[in-house]
Amino acid sequence: MSHAPTMLASWARAVRNALAAAGVESAPLLEAAGLDPAALGDREARCPVAATDRLWALAVRATGDPAFGLAVARHTDHKTFHALGYAIDASATLGDAFERLRRYLAVVTEGFTLATARDAQHFTCRIELPAGIATRPAEAVDAFALVIVRLCRTLRGRDYRPLAVRLQRAAPADPGPFLRAFRVPVQFGASDNAITLDAATLELPVEGANPELARASDALAARYLERRDEVDVVTQVRHALAVQLPAGEPAQARIAAALKLSPRSLQRRLAEAGTRYSTLLDATRRELALQHLREARHNLGEIAYLLGYTDASSFTHAFRRWTGVPPSQYRPDRNPR
Repeated sequence: MSHAPTMLASWARAVRNALAAAGVESAPLLEAAGLDPAALGDREARCPVAATDRLWALAVRATGDPAFGLAVARHTDHKTFHALGYAIDASATLGDAFERLRRYLAVVTEGFTLATARDAQHFTCRIELPAGIATRPAEAVDAFALVIVRLCRTLRGRDYRPLAVRLQRAAPADPGPFLRAFRVPVQFGASDNAITLDAATLELPVEGANPELARASDALAARYLERRDEVDVVTQVRHALAVQLPAGEPAQARIAAALKLSPRSLQRRLAEAGTRYSTLLDATRRELALQHLREARHNLGEIAYLLGYTDASSFTHAFRRWTGVPPSQYRPDRNPR
């Protein structure tokens, strides 16, 4: 993967909604994870997988719920998945729906991939990690596994249940929530994360299927993936900036070279994404500054260095512009302006 993997912000929105249902204030956790709460209302917005994984960890810690991923899955629906959700809902068969999910999953998330296998009796869908991602939170896997089963119930009826569910995560002290969610005993500590279904159910016609809507939604999903690289240049630039800032403020040409683009091509693609290099440089510095101050592992001089400033006074001036206060007075428990 040539850029930092991202996912639709609707995943973070589902986590936020599950936190609210659990009585936990989400805004401080979103900020601590490096996510902008205001951006979650944008249907097109994408979040870095790494930031969303930080949110998962903070949310599980705040709720103390080892089955929190199952709660998040219940706060998703077809609208969570952009055009892919509508294509799945309109599929003629469950088999068609799984093929769409496998083919267009990157519309929803680049944090997982799907591998499927089938014999005369069984259809198995394995949840895998793409190259470049070594691990994901167990709760994120739990959520996605239940989302897949809920997808099956949407098409085949609410009583539908898989034949088997395997999860690599350690067994929780209370497996009851997993049994109630999946309606079959879950094999914990497994060699893979997988859901096995009765193969015969994949070809049964789905009541209410809409082939025309499915094809139109397929086209939207395909177009989304085609233009994703154009839009996602923002994520690529921000990631490259985070890597290079400790060596000093990088020129646009240096970032373009890191992305294997000419400076002119980078400028054009940023314009198409509705932004400029200077805007991303400033926004990335602000985000990293807040993160470093929350973590409290570096003094102000070190943070200035990590952000590519030549001295602490330049950093202080910029921070005051961002938040209205100098970094020495910043309080992590208060949202900056």
